Amino acid sequence: MDLQITCILKSSSHGSYEHITPAGNPASQGVWTVEQIIQSIDARQHTFFVRDALTGRRADVGVVRDAGKRPHIRTYADGYWNDNLLSLTSCPWRAAA
Repeated sequence: MDLQITCILKSSSHGSYEHITPAGNPASQGVWTVEQIIQSIDARQHTFFVRDALTGRRADVGVVRDAGKRPHIRTYADGYWNDNLLSLTSCPWRAAA
């Protein structure tokens, strides 16, 4: 199934770095932890994407695995990794699923 992410929540910043905790889509009542998204992508159960609010262009969500760091999600569009996820609005719920 192809699932659109329309909002995110960020961790509390205890320094200069924030990360996405859950991501979701209130219209479909979907909320997923980053770990659930990574597992789903790795197992090829679901694909995730975002749409640019201005252009309508699609950016697929992928898993980034940097040496020595936890895997994380990021969007990939036009041949490069970008930060489209971080530009999404905040989700209406306050707790991870």
